Parts: sequence; structure tokens; C-alpha cells
Amino acid sequence: MNRRRLLLRSMAATLALPSLPSFLMRSVQADSALRAVKGSDDAAKRFVAIGNLLGFQVKQLFPETAGSNYEKTTLLEPLWDNRDQFTVFRGLDHGVKGGHFAVHSFLSGVLNSEAQNRPDGNVTLDQFLADEIGTATRFPSLTVGSEGGIHGGCQIAWTKSGVRVPPITGPAQLFDRLFTSDSQERKASRHQENNLQASILDAVRDEANRLSKRINQEDKAKLDEYFTSVRDVEKRLELRQRWTSQPKPDAPFEKPANRNAVEDLPLLYDLIALALQTDCTRIATLEIGGDFLPQHLNITRDYHGLSHHGNDPAAIDSLIQLERYQIQHFGKFLTRLSGIQDGERTLLDSTTVLFGSGMGDANSHKNSDLPIILAGGGYRHGEFRQVPREGINKVPLSNLYVDIAQRMGVEVESFGNSTGRFS
Repeated sequence: MNRRRLLLRSMAATLALPSLPSFLMRSVQADSALRAVKGSDDAAKRFVAIGNLLGFQVKQLFPETAGSNYEKTTLLEPLWDNRDQFTVFRGLDHGVKGGHFAVHSFLSGVLNSEAQNRPDGNVTLDQFLADEIGTATRFPSLTVGSEGGIHGGCQIAWTKSGVRVPPITGPAQLFDRLFTSDSQERKASRHQENNLQASILDAVRDEANRLSKRINQEDKAKLDEYFTSVRDVEKRLELRQRWTSQPKPDAPFEKPANRNAVEDLPLLYDLIALALQTDCTRIATLEIGGDFLPQHLNITRDYHGLSHHGNDPAAIDSLIQLERYQIQHFGKFLTRLSGIQDGERTLLDSTTVLFGSGMGDANSHKNSDLPIILAGGGYRHGEFRQVPREGINKVPLSNLYVDIAQRMGVEVESFGNSTGRFS
């Protein structure tokens, strides 16, 4: 009974009715929180985003020549065998400022500090897509990153309510999430928890329905937010109930040990590829953070310090070594996805992969002119595309996010600070 009271208090704190001047309320719809998934399994589409907290050396990344005949650059060289699988973009950004404190807007286009009055807050593209099409899999999305490094750890993924999604912090934890099944005792406990939380949701709904169904206009927005929260909790509960008794895929190898961010990077990519291949999820993010320790690449200075290179050639050389390593394993990830059949196409064909950073120049703390590479997803690739970097013809990066969402079957006309759909 004490445990029940504790859970009741916890749920009540989460779902407590908002304070309304008129104390009037709209009745709750009884529709299931699980929406129909667009498309069939044979036509499933996926999205992966890889973000770097400290950016790349754009002078060594971007070519000079636009189009399909662009030249090989120092940072694109590790990807050269994959060049028909990706497109390089220059000139895209979100128009935000804040240096390191704005990098979290990479997948949202919106600063968390400015998201309060927006209908979707600073929701990131991965979480937006997970809300729309993530209910077909055990995990609507997977967020992988570190809680170490600068500025509070991984901040690549944010919900509509402005909450940072905590990351899976290493290959051991990601392996457990994908392949390690709960014990029978844990399954029974989880089943009891699910039933208890379902009864709490029923009580919340009944309490809401007992209130008056008339509200004033001032209260309507508050109630909409409240019922959105209720539906989100209900959706998570239904998903958890659905998968509690379902076995996880067999593990293809023994559980790995966590080592360090540098040596773990290839394994994290492999595990994300397995998560897509086994259809455990169709949405994933990976953030390479400030705890990417260059000592494991025989570089003595720390990553953050190197990013403020002050045009020191030795520091830039070390950064290029770090960045080439990251890009090399991104290329291996693309190669792996392209080698996995997914029906009549490859897994890369069905997976849109975004690679880049919310930092354009860490040395000067600029969040403009972001390094962006888009791979897979059925796009026509093999080009370097430049768009105006300023003026009335400037194209927001969020326009590309609208295009990605629409290609994945999500009916959306805007996202973040978009002005249309990228074409």
C-alpha cells in the first residue's frame, strides 16, 4: 500500500490538473493513444542523426566547386568511396546565436530558452518523427551520447515539452537495451506497474470528466497542454504494455564493455545499425560530445581546448585528425547500411542519415554556416550544394527538416524556423 501511495503521488504530480480560473473543462476523448503507423513494414522509413558538439574545420570540409564534380577535400577524403551515397550542403543554419549554448538547437532550430510559447516547443526532428511514426517498434527512438564533457552532457534530443532526452551512455547500456531481456521477476513487476499506472490514468480521466465541460477561451490553451501530457503518458504506457511480454532479438555477440568515447564510436555505430536492422527502432540519434578524449588518438590536448585553436597550425592539425576519425567511422556506417538488404532495397536506401553539427566555427563560437551531410533515404546524391548564406534568399536548415519529414510520410508544412520545404 505504501508503494501504491508513492506511485499515486508520483503520477498525480505528473498529471495534476492545471489551475484554471474558471475551473471548467473539456471532456476527454476516449481514443487510443496509439495512432496508426503510416505505411507498411515493407515500406518502413528510418531516420538517424549524428551530431558533433564542437563542429568541424569547414575550410577543410567544404569544396570550392558546386555540383557533382566537386573536388576531394581533406575531411571528405575518408568518405570518398561513399560519395554517391551522400550530399554535402553549405549555407544552411538556424539563424541562432549562443556558441556552445546554442548547439542543442541542431535538430530543432529553436533555442530551449525561446521555446516556451511555441506549440511544439524546441522539439527535435528525431522526437517529432518518433511521435508520428515511432509506435511500430519497441523503442520509438534511441538517443545515444554521453553525460560527460562540457555543458551538461548530451543535448541532441528534446521533447515537445522542452525536456532533454537522457542518452544511452555507452555500448554496454545500448547492448542491454537492444538484446538483454528482463528476468521473469522483473517482467511480473513491470506488469503490475503497468496495471497500476493504467488505473491511475483511468482515475485522472474520470476526475476530469466530472468537471464542467464548459471552459473560457483563456483556459483552453492550458487544457490542451494538459490533455497532450495525459495522452503522451497514455501512449508510453500502451507501448510499454505491448512490448513487456515480447522477446528481444538474439544478441549477435557477447555484451561489450564500455571503454572510452573514441574507441567506443565504431561499436556504437554497429549497434545502431543492428537496432535498425532488427526493427527495434526506426529513429536514432548519436551525439559526439566534449568527452571525446583525443589522448586515445595520441593527441595530448583536450578536444574543447583544441576547438579554440586561435589559428594555431598544430592545434588545427590535431583537430583534423580527430575529425577525420569521426568522419571515417561515419563512412563505415553508411557502407554497413548499404550492405544490408531491406526488402527490395538496402537499409541505407530506407534510412535518411543526417551528419553535422550545431556549431559552424567553435573557434569563434559561431552557429552559422553549419557543416551538413545528408546520406541515404532515397535521395539523389553525389553533389555539393550551396545555398545563399545571408540575405532574403537565405534558406533555413529547418527547410531541409520539413523535406525529410515529408519524405518519411509525415504531413507537416513547417518545422522549427522553416520558411518552406527544401527543394
